[in-house]
Amino acid sequence: MLVKTYGSALVGIDAMTITIEVSISSGTQYFVVGLPDNAVKESMFRVASAIQSSGFKMPRQRILVNLAPADRKKEGSAYDLAIAIGILAASGQVELPTLENSMLMGELSLDGSLAPVRGALSIAIHARDSGFEQVLLPRENSPEAGLVTSVRVIGIDSLNMAISYLKGNQLISPPVTNAVRETVPVYPLDFGEVKGQAQMKRAMEIAAAGGHNLVLIGPPGAGKTMLAKRLPSILPPLSVEEALESTKIYSVAGKLPQMSTLITERPFRAPHHTISDVALVGGGANPQPGEISLAHHGVLFLDELPEFKRSVLEVLRQPLEERRVCISRARFSVYYPANFMLVASMNPCPCGFFNHPEKTCLCSPKQVQKYLSKVSGPLLDRIDLHVEVTPVKFEDLSSLKEEESSELIRRRVYRARELQRHRYTQTEIFNNAQMTSSFLRNYCRISRDGQQLLRIAMERLSLSARAYDRILKVARTIADLAEEKEINTAHVAEAIQYRSLDRNQWGCG
Repeated sequence: MLVKTYGSALVGIDAMTITIEVSISSGTQYFVVGLPDNAVKESMFRVASAIQSSGFKMPRQRILVNLAPADRKKEGSAYDLAIAIGILAASGQVELPTLENSMLMGELSLDGSLAPVRGALSIAIHARDSGFEQVLLPRENSPEAGLVTSVRVIGIDSLNMAISYLKGNQLISPPVTNAVRETVPVYPLDFGEVKGQAQMKRAMEIAAAGGHNLVLIGPPGAGKTMLAKRLPSILPPLSVEEALESTKIYSVAGKLPQMSTLITERPFRAPHHTISDVALVGGGANPQPGEISLAHHGVLFLDELPEFKRSVLEVLRQPLEERRVCISRARFSVYYPANFMLVASMNPCPCGFFNHPEKTCLCSPKQVQKYLSKVSGPLLDRIDLHVEVTPVKFEDLSSLKEEESSELIRRRVYRARELQRHRYTQTEIFNNAQMTSSFLRNYCRISRDGQQLLRIAMERLSLSARAYDRILKVARTIADLAEEKEINTAHVAEAIQYRSLDRNQWGCG
């Protein structure tokens, strides 16, 4: 007898339908075909034990399980439930009339209980779009999948519970999930706690308002890491679409906490400098999202930038431009979104005190040049703001003056982002940092005096064409923060000063 059940496979952060065909005939062997990996092949042992532990009999016949489409590699243990129910239905032990309208996902334990799976939100979205009426998956995944409307999400604990529900003997209510809405999360870190550093706060505000990449250069203890960790507190709240997309990525990566629903805070990822290029951009034998995708719609912070391996930093160049990463294999390619803000910090030299106002640098010019050359010019060109961080004076540290809170800064950032949203409506661009050449021509026109100032800066600093574009984008953001339509000379001048690593004083001229 032939029975078909339905599951799902993850392709990037999306899903596709997998048809599980189970045929039972005379014989004694088990076969799983359709390009299964080892985890899928081992499922027959888990399924046999789960069936017996649930009070049923594992057929002592020839069982053929085909996972279609057969040219797509199947990975993981999430097909256990669909295979087990297919075997029980094909052997005549249960009659389940609703299999055609149900998508079944779950890893079986030897006692018949279910373990959670990855990508529940993506699976539920695909089930809805493919016309399935219901999705059965482990109870731990049901709050996440329950965010999807127009498809019934059923959280189950065991194989017996799934069969009882499908036979109509047990009623299971879908999870109660709060309505998805835009919320402003409360961050434990606030810019009001930062003493002094007015220029740095201004640079952070500009970066947040335009979605610009930022590198902080300064001596140890100047506050680079402290400032970077507070950047998410001034970013606009995640929209509903952004929150759903971030949740899908974390679900696919298996990093979404159990019994959780929606990610409401902008991600902040800070990998250690020993990270590999695969861990950073994604990939592996079974491709998984990397840190740049986990930072999607959020911040990727690289502390001590020159300490990262050069090969790791170089793989960032293409994702920074395209806002996504492509993982290619012999049979398929997977795309992961990677629309993140890059924030990096670094010392100006090996000892950390080059250009320090009080301490003496012990590094030779050659050592400074060698240290800075660990970060390639093409990568620095893709970073819009290069900002020097100076040590905080004692007067500022001991001052009782109340500093500007993150809430006040976020309001200005939000107004600037709203201007950009209306400006780029009906396009794929969301902020100034994403502007293409055509948009630069239309929205970054500057006065003759501004053009003259920019020409002088280009000549003296030997800036590249990409750096020219970055200055225009930053100037556009500065004008947006001032709520001015035209870019004037003051906006251009401020944008130029945020190119510290292009100056000859750093040995990078």
